[in-house]
Amino acid sequence: MNDLISSLNAVMGDEGLGDNLQTVRKVKQLMQSYTSHSQDWSHHAVYHEGTRYTRNLVDDGNGKYNLLILVWGENQSSPIHDHAGSHCMMKLLAGELDEDLFAWPKHETEESGLKLKRTAPLKTNSVAYMHDNIGLHRIGNPSTKHKAVSLHLYSPPYNMCKTFNENTGASAESSCSAERLTRLNSTGGNSSIAAHLHTHSITAISARCQQQQQQQPASSITSFQLSI
Repeated sequence: MNDLISSLNAVMGDEGLGDNLQTVRKVKQLMQSYTSHSQDWSHHAVYHEGTRYTRNLVDDGNGKYNLLILVWGENQSSPIHDHAGSHCMMKLLAGELDEDLFAWPKHETEESGLKLKRTAPLKTNSVAYMHDNIGLHRIGNPSTKHKAVSLHLYSPPYNMCKTFNENTGASAESSCSAERLTRLNSTGGNSSIAAHLHTHSITAISARCQQQQQQQPASSITSFQLSI
């Protein structure tokens, strides 16, 4: 994991991913070349029992990107969401996930359901790329017995995004707040995915997204496909 972070820093430098598709391809190749070993990331994989998923900061990328580990509860998923104009690179470290890709709502002022474009299963060590120009997506853990762990790179980092109602296309502002957490004892409600992988965990930085109540009209964007 440390070698991967060093390589990411070297490739992105002070600019992050920006609009350079060559850099995007290189970063995707780096993510693909890393083979998941739980001892590399288990200390970051803090999970809060009873929540859908947790977002654990691994590296802040000098403010040009951030690298997070997400731990997904059994049979849990994210809301349908955008990425606030950022690049999103995701690698599955353990378990399995499904990605549902949606088209942007057609009209900003008229409510209409979101169109599901495809559903793709993600297996351990697979890498997926997402950008607002491709659409919206939802990530979910289909397993009812096992948690899942994924590594996410966002460039540039963002604190606000939009979540979407699948039936109406209506959007709501969502904030991603970060806090420094220490793993509690067995009665405290915090655990690590490592416990399920027969390894151990330590202090991690975690972030969780909380959806605000204010509803806003559905958004639209001119789409183009990024070939990476």
